[in-house]
Amino acid sequence: MKPAKEATTFEARIVKCPACGGPSRYAPDNRYRPFCCERCKNLDLGAWASEEFRVPTAPPLEPAPSEDSWRS
Repeated sequence: MKPAKEATTFEARIVKCPACGGPSRYAPDNRYRPFCCERCKNLDLGAWASEEFRVPTAPPLEPAPSEDSWRS
């Protein structure tokens, strides 16, 4: 019989909010973590949605086929 897994305890830490730079409680009970509040979380989400943040990629080696080329 395998021993039961021990419950891991998570100690809350105060970290810098990535959006505003203010203090943020990094713990499971902070539903906005790593952000300090809903506003900062939504500002970050909006920045991703409006493509202010982008993941860098290499340009394609050849152009993507047009819609007409695969129908022919």
